[in-house]
Amino acid sequence: MLEKSKKKKIAILNVLRNADSGLRSSQIFDELVNQGYDVSERSLRMYLQDLKDEGVTEAIEKRRYRITERGIHEFEATTIYERVGFLSARIDQMTYRMSFDLAALSGTVVFNVTVVEPKVLMRYLSHVIKVYADGYSMGRLAALLQPGERCGHITIPNGMIGLGTVCSITINGVLLHHGIPTVSRFGGLLELHERKPRRFVEIIMYEGTSIDPLEVFIRSGMTNYRGAITSGNGRIGASFREFPAASREKVAELAQQMDNIGLGGFMRIGRPGQPLLDIPVNEGRVGAIVIGGLNPVAILEECGVRVHSRALAGLIDFKRLFHYEELEKRVREYL
Repeated sequence: MLEKSKKKKIAILNVLRNADSGLRSSQIFDELVNQGYDVSERSLRMYLQDLKDEGVTEAIEKRRYRITERGIHEFEATTIYERVGFLSARIDQMTYRMSFDLAALSGTVVFNVTVVEPKVLMRYLSHVIKVYADGYSMGRLAALLQPGERCGHITIPNGMIGLGTVCSITINGVLLHHGIPTVSRFGGLLELHERKPRRFVEIIMYEGTSIDPLEVFIRSGMTNYRGAITSGNGRIGASFREFPAASREKVAELAQQMDNIGLGGFMRIGRPGQPLLDIPVNEGRVGAIVIGGLNPVAILEECGVRVHSRALAGLIDFKRLFHYEELEKRVREYL
Protein backbone atom coordinates (compact mmCIF):
# COMPACT_ATOMS: atom_id res chain seq x y z
CA MET A 1 0.00 0.00 0.00
CA LEU A 2 2.82 2.35 0.91
CA GLU A 3 4.62 1.50 -2.35
CA LYS A 4 1.53 2.42 -4.40
CA SER A 5 1.22 5.69 -2.49
CA LYS A 6 4.87 6.51 -3.19
CA LYS A 7 4.50 5.79 -6.90
CA LYS A 8 1.50 8.09 -7.15
CA LYS A 9 3.35 10.87 -5.36
CA ILE A 10 6.25 10.48 -7.78
CA ALA A 11 3.75 10.58 -10.64
CA ILE A 12 2.34 13.85 -9.28
CA LEU A 13 5.85 15.32 -9.07
CA ASN A 14 6.46 14.24 -12.65
CA VAL A 15 3.27 15.94 -13.85
CA LEU A 16 4.27 19.19 -12.11
CA ARG A 17 7.84 18.85 -13.35
CA ASN A 18 6.70 18.75 -16.97
CA ALA A 19 4.33 21.71 -16.60
CA ASP A 20 5.43 25.14 -17.81
CA SER A 21 3.56 26.78 -14.91
CA GLY A 22 1.55 25.81 -11.84
CA LEU A 23 -1.40 23.42 -12.22
CA ARG A 24 -4.75 23.21 -10.46
CA SER A 25 -5.61 19.95 -8.70
CA SER A 26 -8.23 19.22 -11.38
CA GLN A 27 -5.56 19.50 -14.09
CA ILE A 28 -3.24 17.19 -12.16
CA PHE A 29 -6.10 14.72 -11.72
CA ASP A 30 -6.90 14.69 -15.45
CA GLU A 31 -3.24 14.12 -16.34
CA LEU A 32 -2.88 11.23 -13.86
CA VAL A 33 -6.02 9.59 -15.25
CA ASN A 34 -4.71 10.00 -18.80
CA GLN A 35 -1.53 8.22 -17.72
CA GLY A 36 -3.56 5.31 -16.38
CA TYR A 37 -3.32 5.95 -12.64
CA ASP A 38 -6.22 4.88 -10.44
CA VAL A 39 -6.67 7.86 -8.14
CA SER A 40 -9.68 9.65 -6.65
CA GLU A 41 -9.98 13.40 -6.27
CA ARG A 42 -10.07 12.96 -2.49
CA SER A 43 -6.87 10.88 -2.39
CA LEU A 44 -5.20 13.38 -4.75
CA ARG A 45 -5.92 16.20 -2.33
CA MET A 46 -4.32 14.13 0.44
CA TYR A 47 -1.25 13.44 -1.67
CA LEU A 48 -0.93 17.11 -2.58
CA GLN A 49 -1.10 18.10 1.08
CA ASP A 50 1.56 15.51 1.98
CA LEU A 51 3.85 16.71 -0.80
CA LYS A 52 3.38 20.29 0.30
CA ASP A 53 4.20 19.38 3.91
CA GLU A 54 7.34 17.61 2.70
CA GLY A 55 8.46 20.77 0.91
CA VAL A 56 8.63 19.17 -2.52
CA THR A 57 5.68 21.17 -3.88
CA GLU A 58 4.25 24.57 -3.07
CA ALA A 59 0.92 26.31 -3.53
CA ILE A 60 0.89 29.48 -5.63
CA GLU A 61 -1.76 31.94 -6.74
CA LYS A 62 -5.15 30.81 -8.08
CA ARG A 63 -5.01 27.50 -6.17
CA ARG A 64 -2.23 26.12 -8.30
CA TYR A 65 0.63 23.82 -7.35
CA ARG A 66 4.17 23.66 -8.64
CA ILE A 67 7.22 21.55 -7.88
CA THR A 68 10.05 23.07 -5.81
CA GLU A 69 13.81 22.70 -6.30
CA ARG A 70 13.79 20.16 -3.50
CA GLY A 71 11.01 18.30 -5.29
CA ILE A 72 13.04 18.16 -8.49
CA HIS A 73 16.02 16.70 -6.63
CA GLU A 74 13.74 14.16 -4.90
CA PHE A 75 12.18 13.12 -8.21
CA GLU A 76 15.54 12.73 -9.94
CA ALA A 77 17.06 10.75 -7.04
CA THR A 78 14.05 8.43 -6.83
CA THR A 79 13.74 7.69 -10.54
CA ILE A 80 17.39 7.50 -11.59
CA TYR A 81 17.15 3.91 -12.88
CA GLU A 82 13.98 4.58 -14.83
CA ARG A 83 15.47 7.68 -16.38
CA VAL A 84 18.34 6.05 -18.29
CA GLY A 85 17.82 7.40 -21.79
CA PHE A 86 15.63 10.19 -20.41
CA LEU A 87 17.83 12.89 -21.97
CA SER A 88 17.25 11.55 -25.48
CA ALA A 89 13.49 11.71 -24.92
CA ARG A 90 13.74 15.24 -23.51
CA ILE A 91 15.73 16.35 -26.57
CA ASP A 92 12.92 15.12 -28.81
CA GLN A 93 10.31 16.76 -26.59
CA MET A 94 12.01 20.16 -26.59
CA THR A 95 12.64 19.94 -30.33
CA TYR A 96 8.92 19.55 -31.01
CA ARG A 97 7.86 22.17 -28.46
CA MET A 98 10.00 25.08 -29.65
CA SER A 99 8.19 27.39 -32.04
CA PHE A 100 10.94 29.55 -33.54
CA ASP A 101 10.32 30.69 -37.11
CA LEU A 102 13.59 31.52 -38.86
CA ALA A 103 11.92 33.65 -41.51
CA ALA A 104 9.79 35.70 -39.10
CA LEU A 105 12.45 35.78 -36.32
CA SER A 106 9.78 35.02 -33.76
CA GLY A 107 8.82 32.22 -31.42
CA THR A 108 10.64 30.26 -28.73
CA VAL A 109 14.06 28.62 -28.71
CA VAL A 110 15.55 26.05 -26.33
CA PHE A 111 17.99 27.51 -23.83
CA ASN A 112 20.20 26.65 -20.87
CA VAL A 113 20.34 28.46 -17.53
CA THR A 114 23.24 29.08 -15.15
CA VAL A 115 22.46 30.49 -11.71
CA VAL A 116 25.21 32.80 -10.44
CA GLU A 117 25.79 35.84 -8.24
CA PRO A 118 25.96 39.05 -10.33
CA LYS A 119 29.22 40.22 -8.71
CA VAL A 120 30.85 36.83 -9.32
CA LEU A 121 29.72 36.79 -12.94
CA MET A 122 31.04 40.32 -13.41
CA ARG A 123 34.42 39.29 -12.01
CA TYR A 124 34.90 36.62 -14.67
CA LEU A 125 32.72 38.08 -17.40
CA SER A 126 35.68 38.82 -19.67
CA HIS A 127 36.35 35.07 -19.92
CA VAL A 128 32.71 34.36 -20.76
CA ILE A 129 32.73 37.06 -23.44
CA LYS A 130 35.99 35.71 -24.89
CA VAL A 131 34.39 32.27 -25.39
CA TYR A 132 31.64 33.99 -27.37
CA ALA A 133 34.06 36.19 -29.31
CA ASP A 134 36.25 33.25 -30.36
CA GLY A 135 33.26 31.38 -31.78
CA TYR A 136 33.15 28.58 -29.21
CA SER A 137 29.53 29.27 -28.31
CA MET A 138 26.18 28.27 -29.78
CA GLY A 139 25.76 31.59 -31.58
CA ARG A 140 26.27 35.07 -30.17
CA LEU A 141 23.11 35.60 -28.11
CA ALA A 142 22.35 35.48 -24.39
CA ALA A 143 19.59 36.32 -21.92
CA LEU A 144 19.36 37.26 -18.24
CA LEU A 145 16.70 36.04 -15.81
CA GLN A 146 16.00 38.12 -12.73
CA PRO A 147 15.53 36.91 -9.14
CA GLY A 148 12.20 35.15 -8.66
CA GLU A 149 11.82 34.37 -12.36
CA ARG A 150 11.09 30.74 -13.15
CA CYS A 151 12.44 28.80 -16.09
CA GLY A 152 11.22 25.25 -16.46
CA HIS A 153 12.13 23.62 -13.16
CA ILE A 154 14.48 26.38 -12.00
CA THR A 155 13.53 29.44 -9.97
CA ILE A 156 16.20 32.13 -9.74
CA PRO A 157 16.90 32.75 -6.00
CA ASN A 158 17.11 36.20 -4.44
CA GLY A 159 20.53 37.77 -4.85
CA MET A 160 21.24 35.70 -7.96
CA ILE A 161 20.63 36.00 -11.68
CA GLY A 162 20.16 33.43 -14.40
CA LEU A 163 22.49 33.62 -17.38
CA GLY A 164 20.71 32.03 -20.31
CA THR A 165 22.57 30.63 -23.32
CA VAL A 166 21.00 29.16 -26.45
CA CYS A 167 20.91 25.37 -26.34
CA SER A 168 22.25 23.52 -29.37
CA ILE A 169 18.96 21.57 -29.55
CA THR A 170 17.56 24.76 -31.09
CA ILE A 171 19.26 23.60 -34.30
CA ASN A 172 17.19 20.40 -34.24
CA GLY A 173 14.03 22.48 -33.93
CA VAL A 174 14.91 24.77 -36.82
CA LEU A 175 15.74 21.83 -39.08
CA LEU A 176 12.56 20.01 -38.10
CA HIS A 177 10.54 23.14 -38.89
CA HIS A 178 11.92 22.81 -42.43
CA GLY A 179 11.12 19.12 -42.66
CA ILE A 180 14.60 17.82 -41.79
CA PRO A 181 14.72 15.21 -38.97
CA THR A 182 17.88 15.23 -36.87
CA VAL A 183 19.40 12.43 -34.82
CA SER A 184 21.41 13.60 -31.78
CA ARG A 185 24.00 10.85 -31.24
CA PHE A 186 26.28 12.01 -28.45
CA GLY A 187 27.77 14.89 -26.52
CA GLY A 188 31.49 15.04 -25.98
CA LEU A 189 34.70 16.90 -25.36
CA LEU A 190 36.18 18.22 -28.59
CA GLU A 191 39.93 18.73 -28.68
CA LEU A 192 41.09 21.87 -30.48
CA HIS A 193 44.48 22.35 -32.10
CA GLU A 194 45.30 25.85 -33.30
CA ARG A 195 41.58 26.71 -32.98
CA LYS A 196 40.50 23.88 -35.27
CA PRO A 197 38.59 20.73 -34.22
CA ARG A 198 40.94 17.78 -34.04
CA ARG A 199 39.11 14.87 -32.40
CA PHE A 200 36.61 13.89 -29.72
CA VAL A 201 38.49 12.76 -26.63
CA GLU A 202 35.43 11.83 -24.55
CA ILE A 203 31.84 11.06 -25.55
CA ILE A 204 28.57 10.11 -23.81
CA MET A 205 25.74 8.70 -25.90
CA TYR A 206 22.44 10.55 -25.43
CA GLU A 207 20.48 7.29 -25.42
CA GLY A 208 22.30 6.03 -22.33
CA THR A 209 22.29 8.98 -19.96
CA SER A 210 19.86 10.98 -17.86
CA ILE A 211 22.27 13.93 -17.50
CA ASP A 212 23.52 16.26 -20.21
CA PRO A 213 27.08 15.12 -21.12
CA LEU A 214 28.50 18.63 -21.01
CA GLU A 215 27.20 19.09 -17.47
CA VAL A 216 29.18 15.97 -16.53
CA PHE A 217 32.38 17.11 -18.21
CA ILE A 218 32.14 20.61 -16.72
CA ARG A 219 31.65 19.44 -13.13
CA SER A 220 34.38 16.82 -13.54
CA GLY A 221 36.97 19.44 -14.49
CA MET A 222 37.67 17.80 -17.84
CA THR A 223 37.27 20.91 -20.02
CA ASN A 224 39.95 23.38 -21.03
CA TYR A 225 38.28 26.56 -22.23
CA ARG A 226 41.06 28.76 -20.95
CA GLY A 227 43.47 26.99 -23.25
CA ALA A 228 41.01 27.36 -26.12
CA ILE A 229 40.69 31.15 -25.71
CA THR A 230 44.39 31.80 -25.13
CA SER A 231 46.44 29.46 -27.32
CA GLY A 232 43.68 27.90 -29.39
CA ASN A 233 44.54 24.50 -27.94
CA GLY A 234 41.99 23.14 -25.51
CA ARG A 235 38.88 21.01 -24.95
CA ILE A 236 35.36 22.37 -25.41
CA GLY A 237 31.87 20.92 -25.34
CA ALA A 238 30.37 19.78 -28.65
CA SER A 239 27.89 17.23 -29.94
CA PHE A 240 27.44 15.01 -32.96
CA ARG A 241 24.30 15.05 -35.10
CA GLU A 242 23.13 13.20 -38.19
CA PHE A 243 20.53 14.12 -40.79
CA PRO A 244 19.50 12.77 -44.22
CA ALA A 245 22.17 13.09 -46.89
CA ALA A 246 19.66 14.52 -49.37
CA SER A 247 19.13 17.51 -47.06
CA ARG A 248 22.80 18.53 -46.82
CA GLU A 249 22.52 21.51 -49.15
CA LYS A 250 19.42 22.78 -47.33
CA VAL A 251 21.08 22.29 -43.94
CA ALA A 252 24.09 24.33 -45.06
CA GLU A 253 21.73 27.08 -46.25
CA LEU A 254 19.82 27.11 -42.96
CA ALA A 255 23.09 27.06 -41.02
CA GLN A 256 24.16 30.26 -42.77
CA GLN A 257 20.80 31.91 -42.10
CA MET A 258 21.03 31.00 -38.42
CA ASP A 259 24.57 32.33 -38.19
CA ASN A 260 23.46 35.62 -39.74
CA ILE A 261 21.04 36.23 -36.85
CA GLY A 262 23.36 35.08 -34.10
CA LEU A 263 22.24 31.45 -33.75
CA GLY A 264 25.13 29.78 -35.56
CA GLY A 265 26.23 26.55 -33.97
CA PHE A 266 27.59 24.30 -36.71
CA MET A 267 31.34 23.76 -36.48
CA ARG A 268 31.53 21.28 -39.34
CA ILE A 269 29.12 19.54 -41.71
CA GLY A 270 30.39 16.30 -43.24
CA ARG A 271 29.81 14.48 -46.51
CA PRO A 272 27.17 11.80 -47.19
CA GLY A 273 28.11 8.48 -45.60
CA GLN A 274 31.64 9.65 -44.79
CA PRO A 275 33.25 9.72 -41.32
CA LEU A 276 33.67 13.11 -39.65
CA LEU A 277 36.65 13.45 -37.30
CA ASP A 278 36.89 9.64 -37.42
CA ILE A 279 33.28 9.27 -36.24
CA PRO A 280 31.52 6.80 -38.57
CA VAL A 281 28.30 7.99 -40.20
CA ASN A 282 25.44 5.78 -41.33
CA GLU A 283 24.87 5.26 -45.03
CA GLY A 284 22.51 7.84 -46.49
CA ARG A 285 23.18 10.31 -43.70
CA VAL A 286 25.49 13.26 -43.03
CA GLY A 287 27.32 13.95 -39.80
CA ALA A 288 27.72 17.36 -38.20
CA ILE A 289 29.60 18.78 -35.23
CA VAL A 290 27.61 21.28 -33.20
CA ILE A 291 29.06 23.59 -30.55
CA GLY A 292 27.88 23.11 -26.95
CA GLY A 293 25.38 25.63 -25.63
CA LEU A 294 26.89 25.70 -22.12
CA ASN A 295 30.38 26.57 -23.36
CA PRO A 296 30.30 30.30 -22.45
CA VAL A 297 29.45 29.63 -18.79
CA ALA A 298 31.51 26.46 -18.43
CA ILE A 299 34.66 28.53 -18.12
CA LEU A 300 33.38 29.81 -14.76
CA GLU A 301 34.01 26.36 -13.29
CA GLU A 302 37.59 26.49 -14.56
CA CYS A 303 37.98 29.78 -12.72
CA GLY A 304 36.99 28.06 -9.47
CA VAL A 305 33.37 29.26 -9.41
CA ARG A 306 30.82 26.58 -8.55
CA VAL A 307 27.61 27.38 -10.41
CA HIS A 308 24.36 25.57 -11.02
CA SER A 309 23.97 25.04 -14.77
CA ARG A 310 21.09 23.22 -16.40
CA ALA A 311 21.03 22.27 -20.07
CA LEU A 312 17.66 22.19 -21.86
CA ALA A 313 16.27 24.24 -18.99
CA GLY A 314 13.27 25.46 -20.96
CA LEU A 315 12.00 27.66 -23.76
CA ILE A 316 12.51 31.40 -24.11
CA ASP A 317 11.10 33.95 -26.52
CA PHE A 318 13.68 34.81 -29.17
CA LYS A 319 12.99 38.51 -28.66
CA ARG A 320 14.41 38.30 -25.13
CA LEU A 321 17.85 37.38 -26.44
CA PHE A 322 20.53 40.01 -26.93
CA HIS A 323 24.07 40.14 -28.33
CA TYR A 324 26.78 39.00 -25.92
CA GLU A 325 28.49 42.40 -26.20
CA GLU A 326 25.65 43.82 -24.09
CA LEU A 327 26.31 41.44 -21.21
CA GLU A 328 28.53 43.73 -19.15
CA LYS A 329 26.07 46.61 -19.28
CA ARG A 330 23.10 44.40 -18.39
CA VAL A 331 24.84 42.53 -15.57
CA ARG A 332 25.86 45.86 -13.97
CA GLU A 333 22.18 46.65 -13.52
CA TYR A 334 22.00 43.87 -10.89
CA LEU A 335 25.04 44.99 -8.87
